[in-house]
Amino acid sequence: MSQPIIVAKQPTVLELEPGTYYKCACGKSNGQPFCDGSHKGTEFLPTRFKLEEKKKVALCACNYSNNSAFCDGTHAKL
Repeated sequence: MSQPIIVAKQPTVLELEPGTYYKCACGKSNGQPFCDGSHKGTEFLPTRFKLEEKKKVALCACNYSNNSAFCDGTHAKL
């Protein structure tokens, strides 16, 4: 399996409105942290997550989190 590109070694902190989002998992998207379809032709798929209310989130930018689209601090070990 290919390794995802590390976009940054810190999370992307955003306040997002309720809705469904697709976080880039390959690291190739020009619209980081969200998927723009750049994964096409790879084994990567975007990570889907849904927010029920407006919320401040820390999205993983290293693409190695074990907590889905959200930062779990794994970047500190890379």
